[in-house]
Amino acid sequence: MTIDPDGELDTLDARLLLLLTDSPRLGVLECSRRLGVARGTVQARLDRLTRRGVLRGFPPDLDLAAMGYGLTAFAVLEIAQGRREEVSTRLAAIDEVCEVHATTGQGDLLVRMVARSNADLQRVIDQVVDLKWVQRTSTSIALSTPVEHRVRPLLESLL
Repeated sequence: MTIDPDGELDTLDARLLLLLTDSPRLGVLECSRRLGVARGTVQARLDRLTRRGVLRGFPPDLDLAAMGYGLTAFAVLEIAQGRREEVSTRLAAIDEVCEVHATTGQGDLLVRMVARSNADLQRVIDQVVDLKWVQRTSTSIALSTPVEHRVRPLLESLL
């Protein structure tokens, strides 16, 4: 098995990433045993995937609702032109803001935030609205999450 010089993921990369997706606490030796390759091969693949930014770490998969943040909302923000970086930095300072995406279309930024209750969400929204250069917001509350964040289908397509 060779590493693709163009940097594309190959079958072994996909198998390794699927294994770590299912069992993130596995060690390199156990990964090599399950994949049927040398320990050094697994370590080299992990190092390369990390260096390229494909593998960013092994954080625990947290259930925010179980932590008391049972409400998820999305806000589309329209901001002053040329102020994306400044607004994004200010949004990152709000603990309940989980993600911010620069977007095309109606708004400039899509913000995923969590809260403990409707009243708590109002507090978070007030913080967002009060940010300098935020001109308009439109917020929607998520009622459920029929498809969670996932990468498995992308990795499986490489097999």
